[in-house]
Amino acid sequence: MPEIRLEEIELLPILSSASVVRVPAAAIPDLIAQALADSDPANLFMRMFHLLQALGQQEFALDMQAKALERRSLYRLSGPSAPAIRLLALMGPGDMMDNTPLEYLVENSDIRLDQLFLLPDQALPEIIPDHDVALVALSESDKNRPLLTRLESLLDAWPRPVLNHPRHIAHCARDTAYRLLNDIPGLLIPETWRLESKRIRNCAFPITIRPVDTHGGKGLAKLDSADELDAYFELNPAVEYFVAEYVDYRSNDGLFRKARIALIDGQPYACHLAISEHWIVHYVPAGMSLSAPKRAEEAAWMESFDNDFAVRHRAAFNTIAARLGLDYVVLDCGETQDGRLLLFEADNAGWVHATDPIDLFPHKPEIMQKAFDAFRAMLANRSANNPRSP
Repeated sequence: MPEIRLEEIELLPILSSASVVRVPAAAIPDLIAQALADSDPANLFMRMFHLLQALGQQEFALDMQAKALERRSLYRLSGPSAPAIRLLALMGPGDMMDNTPLEYLVENSDIRLDQLFLLPDQALPEIIPDHDVALVALSESDKNRPLLTRLESLLDAWPRPVLNHPRHIAHCARDTAYRLLNDIPGLLIPETWRLESKRIRNCAFPITIRPVDTHGGKGLAKLDSADELDAYFELNPAVEYFVAEYVDYRSNDGLFRKARIALIDGQPYACHLAISEHWIVHYVPAGMSLSAPKRAEEAAWMESFDNDFAVRHRAAFNTIAARLGLDYVVLDCGETQDGRLLLFEADNAGWVHATDPIDLFPHKPEIMQKAFDAFRAMLANRSANNPRSP
């Protein structure tokens, strides 16, 4: 591995997407004007990336990011002027699906976040900003796999502690996670395969299906027979698909419930509970902001989590954490009617945040702060237990 030189580097901090989403809509034009007036072209384009990403303009945002990365691979997000912890995120080109959205975890903390983007055709910079701990933020995907493989050898001799080693990030692939976790007592994980289209016709239906490397429900469908495949493939062309057995996980009231839980240093933290009439459960489409009863149920679940859900599934969580080997990972899960933990996905790039309106979700800030405090404690402990090399 080439020698890595660590030095304090002065960088002009820029607003992250996490900060932009809290800005009133009326102030957005001013932020755009400020970005366009930035004399540093790299910062200008990266600032526009964060602005446009927060506004939901993903394609335009990624164009801005590409222009920024043509000029520089290192950026510092706005944060404390005198940080207690200096965190370096090792990232790849892309959006919140491609990298752990760490800015939401460290927002309003004493953690400085530097982002070092790794590009397939470029070497690491000769000088890297000094830091207390590094975290591999690249998500598991075919797109990121070459970068993750390249990082493996680099990180074996990294001069600072490293969280979420690339070898363990590979465990988040849906089919790999099934093979790794399916025999855990008290856990049900749907049997999952990665298949070319022609092999899917031989599956036992009903199945769930989605193109490989898609998230957020894109291309996700339930098919009851092989007769539905041709129409599905026409709408969702891909080389390979993740196919899983369909598990009917509706509760006795006919509703589907999906919990988001962060495993931080092996311990579970409640992040949200989404309740929906449809088997594909996503927080916003589930109408959580429109239903007081749903929000009340989520509040009760989050407030009792440490003494109820986490206790009932403690053994499963402990084994999942040990087998995944990740310092930080997000689980999307539910419960079967017979009381088992039902795992849909393990993702090191899952979105954990506290951006929901407080007037509608007054229960969230205090509970989410537990997760943020746990993340900070993990960084501090890992740094303290690994003294800096000379």
